[in-house]
Amino acid sequence: MPDALHVAKTGLNAQQQRMSVISNNLANVNTVGFKKDRANFETLLYQNFRDPGSQTSQNSLSPTGLAIGTGVRIVSSEKIYTQGNMINTDNSLDMTIDGPGFFQVLTPGGQVAYTRAGNFTKNAEGQIVTANGYPLEPAINIPANATSISISKDGIVSASIPGSTRLEQVGQIEIANFPNTAGLKPLGESLAQATPSSGDAAVQAPGANGAGRIIQGALESSNVNVVEELVSMIETQRAYEVNSKAISSVDGMMKFLTQSI
Repeated sequence: MPDALHVAKTGLNAQQQRMSVISNNLANVNTVGFKKDRANFETLLYQNFRDPGSQTSQNSLSPTGLAIGTGVRIVSSEKIYTQGNMINTDNSLDMTIDGPGFFQVLTPGGQVAYTRAGNFTKNAEGQIVTANGYPLEPAINIPANATSISISKDGIVSASIPGSTRLEQVGQIEIANFPNTAGLKPLGESLAQATPSSGDAAVQAPGANGAGRIIQGALESSNVNVVEELVSMIETQRAYEVNSKAISSVDGMMKFLTQSI
């Protein structure tokens, strides 16, 4: 009986954590460049009372064993890096990566972080920065007297300067790819950090070697599907209720047992 209570409790904990993952997905449905998370489950250790193939008599073996599970847990939450929808903004510093890859930004701690959010702007010095003021890496400065900005699909940033008949190149955007994007560590602020599981960043020009291209004047929406998340929420709620019912049933069985003895 106590074993059954423990198993049901692990089910409650796992479903509660899954609900947190789903809630975070729904909360970020309008976050630019957000990638949804998926909770991955695994069984806990089994109690093996009899192994398959064990001797049942001198001339016979057991075709099956007897093993009782001890519950479940969430082993990981995995980012799903599918492409989000493209939203046209006509803002010259809004950018979308069409395909794989990440923008590189420099954090206040001096570390390079990676993001799919392309809602950039300029700071007081004319440097292209994120909404939180983190500069794009490598740094790109827009001249104060620039009248327009053009960003090509291969990441070349050009500015129109008064008195000049042609665009002046002011920088080159580089994007990073990873052998295992699911291994990136989310940091918040729409940023991620490289880890040993993600592998080292391969930095290259947009469109080179299969890397995504830059689309100017557009943003990538989150890849959260609200309908799918709502279905998952209902499924999680039902699973939580079933595990709660299992605890009530075991409690009733123990109560009956104590009253009958």
